Amino acid sequence: MITLTRLEPSRHVPGRFLAFLEGADTSLLKVTEEEILRFSLYSGRELDEATLAELTRSAERSSARATAARMIGARPLSKGELVRRLREKGVSAEHAESAARWLEDIGAIDDRAYADMLVRHYTAKGYGLRRIQDELFKRRVPRDFRAEALEQLEDPAETIDRLIERKLRGRTPDRKEYSRVSAFLARRGFLWEDIREGLARYGAEPEEP
Repeated sequence: MITLTRLEPSRHVPGRFLAFLEGADTSLLKVTEEEILRFSLYSGRELDEATLAELTRSAERSSARATAARMIGARPLSKGELVRRLREKGVSAEHAESAARWLEDIGAIDDRAYADMLVRHYTAKGYGLRRIQDELFKRRVPRDFRAEALEQLEDPAETIDRLIERKLRGRTPDRKEYSRVSAFLARRGFLWEDIREGLARYGAEPEEP
């Protein structure tokens, strides 16, 4: 039989308690109030192997949820991003997915709203379609939500014109500078046809080789 010899609150994490065990493979288990109430935990409580296994599973699930909530509280994340970060911290795939679903169910994760926010953010920073597509993919936004969010993109002409003016400051570019500005805009994710039209509006044309 396994004995819970001591139960005390963690000094570092609010809401966490340390359960010290005797006769088990592990001598310390981190639990929450949920486990204390559900399993009637107290100093001197005896546990069989099956109960300890269930308690451990419940504690791991609670820990994953707490970690996930802290991550979401620090910055918005997609469901896929959250699962990846939890896995990187050593959370099992099962508990990572469960924690992400829990946050999604209570409305703390909304991939559709997150996709829209990302598109607005990167548009305001002066990025084009390809760069924004890459950011949505990198942040593991589901395909359907990526497509919906990208529909809000407007004609990039105004942004391209502003970036060209910032780079050239009224100069008519030579061939080398034309290429440099084109490459700059391409790195920001704008399509080549939109870049070419923007430079043409500026009065710049590529020189013949």
